[in-house]
Amino acid sequence: MIPIRDINPSKTVPVVNYAIIGVNVFVFLTELLQGGDMGRFIYYYGLVPARYSISEIASYFSFGQQVFSFFSFMFLHGGFLHILGNMWFLYIFGDNVEDHMGPYRYLTFYLLCGISSGIFHMVINIHSNVPVVGASGAIAGVMGAYLILYPRSRVLTMIPIIIIPFFFELPAFIFMGIWFLIQFFNAASSFGNATDIAWWAHIGGFLFGILFLRLMGRVPSTGVTHFTRQLAERKTTHRLQVIRPTGPVEDPNLYGTILITPYEALRGTQKVVNIPWGFHNQMVRVTVPPDTPEGSILRLDGMGKRMPGGRRGDLMLTVRFEAYQR
Repeated sequence: MIPIRDINPSKTVPVVNYAIIGVNVFVFLTELLQGGDMGRFIYYYGLVPARYSISEIASYFSFGQQVFSFFSFMFLHGGFLHILGNMWFLYIFGDNVEDHMGPYRYLTFYLLCGISSGIFHMVINIHSNVPVVGASGAIAGVMGAYLILYPRSRVLTMIPIIIIPFFFELPAFIFMGIWFLIQFFNAASSFGNATDIAWWAHIGGFLFGILFLRLMGRVPSTGVTHFTRQLAERKTTHRLQVIRPTGPVEDPNLYGTILITPYEALRGTQKVVNIPWGFHNQMVRVTVPPDTPEGSILRLDGMGKRMPGGRRGDLMLTVRFEAYQR
């Protein structure tokens, strides 16, 4: 179950979210440079419960090193697929949570979720000598916040069945609910056994994300936050859009709306459009030429209904302006 994108565009550029992704990638590249010392590097900067519960092991680490691991572990990853999956989930869901909180509260929220997820895992696996690494717990907190903020936002989801990818639009509460159940069942089945995945950190991060969202709502925003929001205001709509076309039964054509900003209309732009129609989903690249006025019609030949005889109608997209302003 892989999210492709949500249909809830953020109104500002998620600067902090992008920065977190950048730091994770940088640290991962640093890991790769360790070569044969990578295991030692992971043990030193990862979160190892036994380093806190077994005095013989704890004696090898200073107080500062023990504290730092609660931060550093969430920027380490166990492999390319690990960091790719984590950063993709953060990219999909983090921008909206940052948009809601503002950049400074979001950064605090993210770090608190990561630290809490590590503590939650450590309490359950108090004597484990296996390092916990990865941003999964912090990202689970972001997903918990997203669930509360946008429960009915739809998530375009790819579900591979054997080797065939199927695309579905799932409400966020269904997507998050399925995701959480998967984490819980895996955590329950691995309870008391060694595992490569810190399932309990995912669960703890998700639950603490919901809690910290409430707490962050009580922290007042500052003038600096407002100024930063203005600087980060988006000039474009999302590159991937979901369009649900409609049309009279007897009309072979389908009709929909594509959203762009006045800035994009002036300079021209390209969008990738997902068109759900019946049980099918089509992905189409749409070019909006420069100086396109609002209300103009873009015709996509052969993208309409299939009529008797095999002929297909067209898809008519009306251009609408969406100026990202608060």
